[in-house]
Amino acid sequence: MAAREIVPGVDQLKALTHPVRVRMLGILRVDGPATATTLATRLGINSGATSYHLRQLAQRGFIEDDESRGNGRERWWKAAHQMTVTGEDNVPDTPEGRETLDAYLQTVVTIYSQRLQEAIEERPLLPPEWREVFELNDRVVRLTPSQADHLKEQVSAIIQGFEEDSDGEPVMFQFHAYPMPGHLAIDQER
Repeated sequence: MAAREIVPGVDQLKALTHPVRVRMLGILRVDGPATATTLATRLGINSGATSYHLRQLAQRGFIEDDESRGNGRERWWKAAHQMTVTGEDNVPDTPEGRETLDAYLQTVVTIYSQRLQEAIEERPLLPPEWREVFELNDRVVRLTPSQADHLKEQVSAIIQGFEEDSDGEPVMFQFHAYPMPGHLAIDQER
């Protein structure tokens, strides 16, 4: 079983500034081990590019060989961790560290947007009971940084409590917490 999480350093995080690598890692984490050929088909890219990106992820410790699969001709890959943990506390407060974290976060937002668009496109094809639970909302709440952090911890704990149940279908929760754009930055300029 894969380790629970990885807290990548700057060099590791640089490997995740490419959207294809983030998508590959996500597929391996959710759907399990796969070959370069399988991933190439799912991602719509050639197998040479897929192999290159897989090697980059493997060199940084995000994925590893799945030696329990394959027949000698096919190389199977699996995720080495269930989640990637990043943030200001995990990256050095240097120009390179901040720039790498920002590039990674931009990549993650791109992937989240793509996944959300895919979900909207597939929504009409869902069974009625899944269409009923489908939800998009944005709620704005006035909080202090401490309250926002406490709320994030509570939501994460609730979701983590459901992670142990493997009987259901994969359901993606995109939970974002950030100061509403245009408010805090403007206040600090005054």
